[in-house]
Amino acid sequence: MAAPCFYVNKADGGLRLVVDYRKLNAITKPYRFPMPVQTELLEQLKDAKIFSKMDIRWGFNNIRIREGDEWKTAFRTRWGTYETLVMPFGIINGPAYFQAYVNDIFKDLIGVNVVVYMDDILVFSRNREDHIKHVREVLKRLRANHLFLKPHKCHFFTTETSFIGIVISPEGISMEKEKVKAILEWKAPTTVKQVQAFLGLAGFYRRWVENFSTKAKPLTELTRKGIKFKWTEREEKAFQDIKEAITKEPVLIHPKPDEPYILETDASGVALGAVLSQKGDDGRLHPIAYLSQSFTPPQRNYDTYDKELLAIVHALEHWRLLLEGTKIPITVYTDHRNLQYWQEAKVWNRRHARWYLLLASFNYQIVYRPGKMSEKPDALSRRHDHGDIPIEPQIMIAPDKFIGFMADISSSFLDEVREAQKEDETIRVLWESVSNKEELPPSVRKEFRRYEIKNGILEYDGKIYIPDDRDLRLEILQRFHDSPIAGHQGHARTLELISREYYWPGIKAQVNRYVDTCEICQRSKGHKQSIPHKPLPIPEKPWEDIAYDFIVKLPKSNGYDSILTVIDRFSRQAHFIPCLESTNAEELAEIFIREVWKLHGTPKTTVSDRGPTFNSQFLRALYKGLKIEPRFSTAYHPETDGISERTNQWVEGFLRTFCNYRQDDWTKWLPIAEFCHNNHVNSATGQTAFETVYGTTPRWNMLKEDQEERDTPAAYSMKEKMKKIWDEAKASMELHRTLEKPSKELKVGDKVWLLLTNLSSKRPTKKLDNRKGGPFTITEKISSHAYRLDLPKTIRVHNVFHINLLSPVTEDKDFHRKQVKPPPIITEEGEEEYEVDHVVNWEWRNGRLYYQIRWKGYDPIEDTMERAEKFAEMHDLLADLRKRLPGAPMPNDSKGKTKSNKQKEGRSIKQEANEGK
Repeated sequence: MAAPCFYVNKADGGLRLVVDYRKLNAITKPYRFPMPVQTELLEQLKDAKIFSKMDIRWGFNNIRIREGDEWKTAFRTRWGTYETLVMPFGIINGPAYFQAYVNDIFKDLIGVNVVVYMDDILVFSRNREDHIKHVREVLKRLRANHLFLKPHKCHFFTTETSFIGIVISPEGISMEKEKVKAILEWKAPTTVKQVQAFLGLAGFYRRWVENFSTKAKPLTELTRKGIKFKWTEREEKAFQDIKEAITKEPVLIHPKPDEPYILETDASGVALGAVLSQKGDDGRLHPIAYLSQSFTPPQRNYDTYDKELLAIVHALEHWRLLLEGTKIPITVYTDHRNLQYWQEAKVWNRRHARWYLLLASFNYQIVYRPGKMSEKPDALSRRHDHGDIPIEPQIMIAPDKFIGFMADISSSFLDEVREAQKEDETIRVLWESVSNKEELPPSVRKEFRRYEIKNGILEYDGKIYIPDDRDLRLEILQRFHDSPIAGHQGHARTLELISREYYWPGIKAQVNRYVDTCEICQRSKGHKQSIPHKPLPIPEKPWEDIAYDFIVKLPKSNGYDSILTVIDRFSRQAHFIPCLESTNAEELAEIFIREVWKLHGTPKTTVSDRGPTFNSQFLRALYKGLKIEPRFSTAYHPETDGISERTNQWVEGFLRTFCNYRQDDWTKWLPIAEFCHNNHVNSATGQTAFETVYGTTPRWNMLKEDQEERDTPAAYSMKEKMKKIWDEAKASMELHRTLEKPSKELKVGDKVWLLLTNLSSKRPTKKLDNRKGGPFTITEKISSHAYRLDLPKTIRVHNVFHINLLSPVTEDKDFHRKQVKPPPIITEEGEEEYEVDHVVNWEWRNGRLYYQIRWKGYDPIEDTMERAEKFAEMHDLLADLRKRLPGAPMPNDSKGKTKSNKQKEGRSIKQEANEGK
């Protein structure tokens, strides 16, 4: 459980140890302790005239970890694992326990003449004489508890000081200027854009500013079209009045520690902004304080992620006295989506580690909110007086590079969207509400804050709202999934691509269905057909049903190069027999009689692969004579005989461990491997193979003394004992099966894709070939996991396949994709002409050259083989062929034309070609 650690640089050049206690914090029950409340301070400090402020050195490190619990703080280094004896930084309950600790020291002084917040102590008195006594008493208690102070952070005998976010003086408590500094220092705008930015922030608080519209009128007039920008005393007065109005009550409220805090942050290229808020008595969100600060030159070089994260870190640090150790998590809103996962990051750089240590004592959660909903901190981070970073020159790619993808998403498409929105009843209602948003009650208005109208089109979160129009949505789906530049991506990528520009209710589900029903994706992508094991029937007793297989291609050892593994499917007992790879069926029968039959008799069934040795006529005749039922694994699915496969892997691993470097002594290890295998408890039966077959385990541990008393067969019935053992073994195997999910069944007549992993292809490389072939129709269900397919005669392979190699065809029942099959062109002579798209491949037939033609607008399944001479004068087509397939043969002295399909006896050449395929 030791936590990882590393060092980060400190400002003074030293090193600070950072330990990642996130796993410990995740399983620690939070302990919350009440912090000082401003409303209580108002009463306690109302008569105070003189103040002293102190800061305790080393903070959390002053608390001893309870003896016996040091192991919880363990951290690992290259030199070993260490534990801390005192409370380290980064522990979730550190702030609360430290607050309880200092409260206990000053418990009789708190509220009388002392206020304590974490490591900050405030001493207050009515006069100097009393203050001397009070300060001495505080210092005395600090000394008694071995607590030290930081001299440079201590201020004694002052008449005004800052503490917990408020300014304290003999006149009372006032708002700290830092809270409103970001607003009060806002310089007068010099452009219309700067006026709009200021009004955008002020507009959030207009409901609490009396006569806001009247006060803001001089500024709003400057933003109208056709009005020349001119800043006069009238505009300056309006500007200052609004700044003053939004930096005092009732806009600004005092913090309430027991209520949840809302922190909104943003970062621009040059500065950060933040607003700290809480709900007021009216139930609405009120600001507590504002923050706006320029980045330092090094910080301006941070990437966007780090700038946005720095805004959060700086805001929490800036308002630490208010936000540290809160009972209710602080909700931090950011417009940078990836920051949601920062607290769960597995890898940090040193900067992030330092920030993590700073924020370890805060109880907060980061929530993503789009930029359009973060205008308050956005305005503060983009104050014009922070300056700006010049935009670097950028390269524009010519639009014609994207022809066929985005070129058609133009004014004509947007016109269709406008018209369709007008016809959609739901959008008409939304349109009316958004158009008259300002006239709606506040409780209703907020429901439409994510909608806006731009260029006569309703948008949602800045994305075009696509109405319930099947053709419009289908066009978008086809462009953003089917086109080459979209690339037939999966669910998430297609959704992300569309969601950049468009939105409609249920978009995710519709995108998922569209991708699932894409035939090209089903044909070319791999499939994840996860099917639970379907074991063969469980035998009734040992060596009734056996499985056997060969391990081949081994180095020669004592004249052998292979191993025959024979396994009892009931007990899992196995025999490992050295042999030759060239062993034929007759020799296999001899080995079986010599090594297996003499020990266990004749089985009822056998399981093996379809190798020629196991599937020979000799063995089949032998099986028939002995009344043995042979079972064979399905094509290209050895998992059918899973026991043999797993046993072979085990044997190979055993030999790999013990044989010599030359690997030529493996035969001497086989007997030991067999004993070892049969002497281990099998997970399926819960017993060793020896126990299941013989009712006992052999003596093998020479280091253990024999028992003085032994059970004897006379003490009980061996028959009953063996029956009990077999019943237990069978029950255990049945239990394993009940834990498996039922397999997915296919039906006769279903169309399926066949995984082409084990089938040869005429194409140059299988890496770029389709992953699946078909669709093929199921003609027979052999078992719940094996099916016979209707394969074309050109595929010469056994036509029974395991279900793991099959995946059902997902039919397009929802979208009815546009099958752009252009009708033939009727010439003046009444002939039908089809347009050629490109030549897919070629082949020679009886000395003649044929091209595989892809017809424009037609599927690959409708390709036809045509005489190459027909296309001798289609120079563009041949030029494209040379470019795509260098070395492709060209027609020689042919007089062919374009594909002119004359009507012959009521049929076209295309139809004739299809019939001939």
